[in-house]
Amino acid sequence: MTEGTHPNIKGALEILKALDLPKAQLNERSALCLLAILNLTADKTWSDAENPLVGITPMMEFSRINYGKEYAPNTRETFRRQTMHQFIEAGISLYNPDNPTRAVNSPKAVYQIEPEALELIKLYDTSRWKPALEAYLSTRESLVKRYAKVRDQNKIPVQVAPGKEIMLSQGEHSELIKAIIEDFAERYVPGGILIFAGDTGGKYFDEDLLNQLGVSVDSHGKMPDVVIYYPKKNWLLLIESVTSHGPVDGKRHDELARLFRDSTAGIVYVTAFPNRSVMARYLSVIAWETEVWVADAPSHLIHFNGDRFLGPH
Repeated sequence: MTEGTHPNIKGALEILKALDLPKAQLNERSALCLLAILNLTADKTWSDAENPLVGITPMMEFSRINYGKEYAPNTRETFRRQTMHQFIEAGISLYNPDNPTRAVNSPKAVYQIEPEALELIKLYDTSRWKPALEAYLSTRESLVKRYAKVRDQNKIPVQVAPGKEIMLSQGEHSELIKAIIEDFAERYVPGGILIFAGDTGGKYFDEDLLNQLGVSVDSHGKMPDVVIYYPKKNWLLLIESVTSHGPVDGKRHDELARLFRDSTAGIVYVTAFPNRSVMARYLSVIAWETEVWVADAPSHLIHFNGDRFLGPH
């Protein structure tokens, strides 16, 4: 922090330290996020703290307008993954309290200060702060567990292997991943082995099997939403849920081809859609030599021009 740092930013950082946030979150960005979810503008004191619903872009705007701190648009994910995710895990912030079933990747996603944390923070810089902090910290572990349980209740269970489930975040994207694993795979990849599946709520990754097929990748990289190995035909199906980052278009096809170029199994590219009306919006960009599956018409598969139907190219 520089000499000219606003007292509210310094105070927010001290609060985060007191709440035992990890070192990686003890920075100006996280301090500004805390101020944003408290709507604590530069002219307010801690007792004025409020509890608005705030999205990531509004947080960045809040920082710029109220504290003169400007962040590039491409830092949105840093705000989300490197600050707000940890706020949620620490029980400081709630995620989508107005609609817990909102999709993880929804542009309408919002955060809100947790009620008990709000009452504590209002006492910062007063004689009541230290005893209130001690009382809060003594109960915080149970608080964090309580909210974690609420989040889990809103997740979607998906069976990824016999006796093994992963929990995906609620929303259209996760529903489609569930349909891919439990419906598409059963119909078109009988005896298939799931290698990778997941969203921000949970992941499954059989890295050893993928390595055996000649592919070494980072699960945090640009993996497809679902990867299934079909031993009977020695195919590796790379399946994109259109609800995440769009279909397998020309650009994505090239990315996946490079990522899996060393595969000893033939590569099959698939885009999954929730319904035909969504598919219609993407017909002009779907890459040739790829497959399309629509969850609300699961017994049909569409092949985009080629000499084989559902085969590697």
